[in-house]
Amino acid sequence: MDALILASSTGGLSLFASGRSRWRSNDLKAVHSPSSSIGVQGPTCSSYNVVGKYYTLRFHRQVMKHYGRGIQDTPTAFQKSNTKFLLNASSDHPLESEPGAYPKNTWNSVKSALDAFYRFSRPHTVIGTALSIVSVSLLAIEKVSDVSSLFFTGVLEAVVAALMMNIYIVGLNQLSDIEIDKVNKPYLPLASGEYSIFTGIIIVTTFSIMSFWLGWIVGSWPLFWALFISFVLGTAYSINLPLLRWKRFALVAAMCILAVRAVIVQLAFYLHIQTHVFSRPAIISKPLIFATAFMSFFSVVIALFKDIPDIEGDTIFGIKSYTVRLGQKRVFWTCISLLEMAYGVSILVGATSSYTWSKVITVLGHSILASILWIRAKSVDLKSKAAITSCYMFIWKLFYAEYFLIPLIR
Repeated sequence: MDALILASSTGGLSLFASGRSRWRSNDLKAVHSPSSSIGVQGPTCSSYNVVGKYYTLRFHRQVMKHYGRGIQDTPTAFQKSNTKFLLNASSDHPLESEPGAYPKNTWNSVKSALDAFYRFSRPHTVIGTALSIVSVSLLAIEKVSDVSSLFFTGVLEAVVAALMMNIYIVGLNQLSDIEIDKVNKPYLPLASGEYSIFTGIIIVTTFSIMSFWLGWIVGSWPLFWALFISFVLGTAYSINLPLLRWKRFALVAAMCILAVRAVIVQLAFYLHIQTHVFSRPAIISKPLIFATAFMSFFSVVIALFKDIPDIEGDTIFGIKSYTVRLGQKRVFWTCISLLEMAYGVSILVGATSSYTWSKVITVLGHSILASILWIRAKSVDLKSKAAITSCYMFIWKLFYAEYFLIPLIR
């Protein structure tokens, strides 16, 4: 920028001096011209020379003074604008006014918005909810002809309604835990400041209304009651009102998660397909009993394990989780033991199957999962929050894997 201003200043002075030189040359010719009056022209030429030198020097000083004052007094925004202009000009990047800059900025804004919502929705819970509904729905299939557009429509209705309710529940939990999440999960949009509280309220309100609306127009009572009970328990778990915010009490918090993940998901969505989609009488089958029992273990493990990496924030804000009371190591190995017990029972259940293919797949599958879990647990550094959090997400992957095995139980 200095170079640009100095160049313009220098150019101005040069032009002015050149013009003055030509004027002096003509004036001198006039002085020595025979037709000129020397008595008159001589003094006039000298006066003009003095005046010219005086104004030339004064102009030069005024230019430099104005330049110096401009450097000091130019507003910050103006300086930033000039700097940005020069950087763009020197680096071949498009100027802000150029059409090519706008699509890029718009695309970056869209990506940032999607990323924030992705984190807000807690994707591991979204995936778990979708997989569990699809898996349990498959238990209602009795013959090949059941796999029809009617079945897929019923599953899609259940998944969409449940996912919207899922976003309401995790969103409400984040609204209630902003200060705690600043310590435990600072990357979440509300804790980081990417979302305002008002934005969070709008999102959770909108998704809860849409979930109930879809459940109502579908006309399935099992689906509607699943949404309603999930709404009540999710609200009571998180919201900070008298007699509520049940997450403060370790046992009650675990029961809330167990009721939703183990009982409601298995029974209500199975009945949605069985009674509403296929219009058959409700039948409690062996695979359904197994799914409910196994996921009861798994839900308790998730309820306990999720608090292990959050011990710091929970301690500061008075959340009396089992991890705060008993310590990380004890709760960690309790969770691993419960899952290993669940896998042991699953192997026995698979071994009693009358179908060879089911017996082989379920016994082998649960044996592999149990082995992987034990190896992973032995390698976790319980002093590292990152290692514990990584193991927690690994537990969710085991949760997903189980829903691939449940439909194969016969």
